[in-house]
Amino acid sequence: MNPDQAQAVLRDALRDIAPDADLAVLDPEEDMRTAFDLDSVDFLSLVEAIATRTGVEIPESDYRTVRSLRGMVDHLAARSPG
Repeated sequence: MNPDQAQAVLRDALRDIAPDADLAVLDPEEDMRTAFDLDSVDFLSLVEAIATRTGVEIPESDYRTVRSLRGMVDHLAARSPG
């Protein structure tokens, strides 16, 4: 999965959890939880939705890294098969 594909997966998953969230206005380093007012359950739902769509598991130990757009995209691109 390349970074553009990873961002598309993130955008689609985020749309289901926070329909008003717009990745286009998000600083790539900004914490998505704060920017889009995601509580812990929302964030967990986002992580699970992405894992389901991509087959890429995101262990709890990586949550700190995947809070930002760049962190999530980099994580998915680096760990996705093919």
